[in-house]
Amino acid sequence: MDIAIDRQSAVPIYQQIVRRIREMILSGTLPVGFRLPPERRLAEALGVNRSTILTAYRELKADCLVDAHVGRGTTVLHPPAPQAETGSGRDFPWRQLFRSGTGQSRDPVIRDLLALTERRDVISLSVGLPAPELLPLQDFREILNALVDEVDAALLLHCPTEGHSPLRETLSRWVASRGICCSPREVLVLSGSQQGLDLAARIFLDPGETVFVEEPTYCGALPVFRAAQARVVSVPTDENGMRTDLLAALLQRHHPKLIYTLPTFQNPSGIVMSPERRRELLDLAFHFKVPILEDDPYGELRYEGEAVPSLKAMDDHGIVMYLSTFSKALFPGLRLGWLVAPPPVVRQFTLVKQAVDLHTNTAGQWILDRYMREGLYEPHLRVLREAYKARRDTMEEALREHAPEGLDWQTPFGGFYFWCALPEGLDSASLLAGAAQEGVSYLPGRSCFAEEPERDFIRLNFSYPNPSHIRKGVALLSKAVGDLSRTARAATWQETATPPIV
Repeated sequence: MDIAIDRQSAVPIYQQIVRRIREMILSGTLPVGFRLPPERRLAEALGVNRSTILTAYRELKADCLVDAHVGRGTTVLHPPAPQAETGSGRDFPWRQLFRSGTGQSRDPVIRDLLALTERRDVISLSVGLPAPELLPLQDFREILNALVDEVDAALLLHCPTEGHSPLRETLSRWVASRGICCSPREVLVLSGSQQGLDLAARIFLDPGETVFVEEPTYCGALPVFRAAQARVVSVPTDENGMRTDLLAALLQRHHPKLIYTLPTFQNPSGIVMSPERRRELLDLAFHFKVPILEDDPYGELRYEGEAVPSLKAMDDHGIVMYLSTFSKALFPGLRLGWLVAPPPVVRQFTLVKQAVDLHTNTAGQWILDRYMREGLYEPHLRVLREAYKARRDTMEEALREHAPEGLDWQTPFGGFYFWCALPEGLDSASLLAGAAQEGVSYLPGRSCFAEEPERDFIRLNFSYPNPSHIRKGVALLSKAVGDLSRTARAATWQETATPPIV
């Protein structure tokens, strides 16, 4: 084989060997089935250590370009499809970033909010769930019955840890229509996107290492990262998303292992990161060799304005792991999400997932694959967009009618939430008792901050409650805010009043 080594290059020798063999495989110079030289023989021919060749062969195997069997040597496989090569992350040091241990995630805030969904005496403006009455139950029933007749017991047996193969194919086509080119082997089916967060923490974050999050961020991510004993550093945001003008200095100072972001209809703020900020984030992350975990649960739920490409769709460097879920549009109880990432990452996630739950539930994967293949998903999304836009408008009207002075908000263009700044001097924890007494719940804003916020917020959900509950819930919550504001002002007046001279 024609392999030239530049011993003066800053590129490690094993990577030079990997690049040259990859080029020969992809060009067809080395055909499928070609047996590479034994490690010792190639090492002698190139004048390098045998361990260097061993590392190079392992890298090629991780990229699914070769396979190795005892007694048969290392042989060339079918090269991946051209679209799978784009942004594959083959030159990114993924293995050096994987975490050696595992972590656990416990989140009492989410647990308590989910428990409230069973309370009939509380109007829940807190949970991020789809409207139960809008779930396509008839389609679900028909597909389930048909699958029971067609595939019988296979519906309830084990499936591969990576996911039901037809569903992985379907998802690769689905994301391709959204500008993300990937092969099925770059797709991993998850037990909800929350599992993706947990697996990422287990894989990338050793105790004491740093993860960057937005300020504010998804409340369910913070306990996952903290359970991994990671150091969580917040990057400020504004109306255009993460402040990339501050990011370079923070990257230089903290050297994070991972950047976690929700760039589209961010939870909880509803902000959409601008295209310019997305490009700057990608360039900075690549320059500092920090992978990005893009969480996109709400991207399909846009009610107005022009769609913005996902970070993964804009990624030319192969450094973005794209996480999404069916739970915001379809049957959250099935716990189905997915990850799109370079093959080495999918492989590592698969190994850790196998130790956690073996695989995602089989029946749910069959059902959702059939649902999407029959062309039912996009019409359902159109129904949701229309319904949730109306509910968003209902909540905005209720806030305009009932909100007390000092309660501020921005109307979101998509997603599930209003992010409301409380009047100065109030905090979301103190408001809980009054809101509970009125029979309404919300998400306290402090749960979405890694550090103490300068001003407190509350997050209000408009997808789960019906329109009448939205109007009543906002009125009750506004009353609780107003009562607390008056109490706070009275206490402040008493503290600052000048005592009489006697």
